[in-house]
Amino acid sequence: MDHRTDILTVSAMGAADRYAIQQGRSGAALMDAAGAGLARAIMQRWAPRACAVLCGPGNNGGDGWEAAVQLQRAGWPVSVFSLVDRKALRGDAARAAAGWTGPVEPLEECDPSRFGLFIDALFGAGLARPLDGEARRLAAACNARRAHGAVTVSADVPSGIDGDMARSDGPVFKADLTVTFHRLKPAHLLQPGRAECGEIVLVDIGVPDGWRDAAQPCAQINAPELWPKVCGDQAVDAHKHSRGRLCVLSGPAGASGAARLAGSAGLTGGAGFVTLLCPPGALEEVAAASRSLVARGFDPAGDFRHILEDHRASAAVLGPGAGVAESTRARVLAALETHRPLVLDADALTCFADEPDALFEAVNGPVVLTPHGGEFARLFPDLAGRDDLNKIEVTREAAQRSGAVIVHKGPDTVIAAANGVARVNVHASARLATAGTGDILAGLIGALLASGEGAFDAASAAVWIHGDAGRRCGPGATVETVLRHLPSALGALAHRRARMAALHRIGPGSG
Repeated sequence: MDHRTDILTVSAMGAADRYAIQQGRSGAALMDAAGAGLARAIMQRWAPRACAVLCGPGNNGGDGWEAAVQLQRAGWPVSVFSLVDRKALRGDAARAAAGWTGPVEPLEECDPSRFGLFIDALFGAGLARPLDGEARRLAAACNARRAHGAVTVSADVPSGIDGDMARSDGPVFKADLTVTFHRLKPAHLLQPGRAECGEIVLVDIGVPDGWRDAAQPCAQINAPELWPKVCGDQAVDAHKHSRGRLCVLSGPAGASGAARLAGSAGLTGGAGFVTLLCPPGALEEVAAASRSLVARGFDPAGDFRHILEDHRASAAVLGPGAGVAESTRARVLAALETHRPLVLDADALTCFADEPDALFEAVNGPVVLTPHGGEFARLFPDLAGRDDLNKIEVTREAAQRSGAVIVHKGPDTVIAAANGVARVNVHASARLATAGTGDILAGLIGALLASGEGAFDAASAAVWIHGDAGRRCGPGATVETVLRHLPSALGALAHRRARMAALHRIGPGSG
């Protein structure tokens, strides 16, 4: 596994630091590497300009002191402002501050109008309370200076953001660049914290291998390296039935569009055969609307278990456009009894809002639930209202409670399995925020389930591919635009894997 995909909580980051020290890497060396990385990232992006370094009382401030030294050596005009008297500093922060030979002014003396770049090294990820006093004043003033071309660079996490919760209860330094160390934190990936970070740069500060034993990640960043076998090359003797048969439950006449989108995404995503199961009145509508999807009617009074068996479904998608009705609820429960891989989306979730435990108790086999925020709150109202948990934590608890893989959708989609493993996907675009894109995602997951992939990896891969298609869309994109970009997203994934395979074949020192 690529450890760069790990996400650490703030406390786990401290454990990684302690492990590094135990292995002979001093705290001073870690801070030197962090400060130097911070200064290097700044110099790579901006020409020298008047720079104010705002240093706090702890190790985050120490990173700022070291960055000030590095920038001054490079010829930058640097002024340092400290929240506390330098004599009050302790440990590695005191040592870093001792390396600064220029003048030091108290934080209240900082006049932001004099500077074109601010280094926010006040509190970083560990602050779990609102900014106050001079820090609060400077957050507002530095943010205002951005309208005049000034930039703000934050060390680790913009001060004012809780690094674990990824949110704030007051003013925040809005960063143009955030430089963090060793591994990303929840605030770098979850909203609204991510929106305050600007560009994010991860600096390797030399924590030795083995750190995972001391600091287990809270999640992973969703990336193809985590599911290397999903969406691989088809066998040379593959045929449409060997690639999996996906069934999609259609809504009634006039409401079949969502199921058709899911079915089309299922075909593009690799299912060999896709059948839309149509209630009376919808069959002609679906059949006339698509040349590639097979439409079949079913008796609404029939046993839905037998209907899936009759169509030899390898997997099924239920919910898009199905209607919030007792009939939808009954079909979901019947489908769950077959133990087939299922994707339950939209109306298939909402119809259990009054009794979510009835759904959870019926879950068995590979099942993926795909709620957006509102649907998540209907199924897990107690978790959605928790202020002491972040999105990773509530999604993990939801997966464990339901026994299903949960795809908690949003700009920071979290995928969690019942065994507690979680992934965060940020490989996406705001252009996915349009009606119907969730139906495409449901169909993609269904296609991968039908092809035999495990539920967690199928969901993770589909979310990433769906996000990549969104990133390829320009202004004015609609759900049809996203659907048209799926083949190029799949092609780009194949190209990325081929490139990585070539690099592994070459290997270090080859040739």
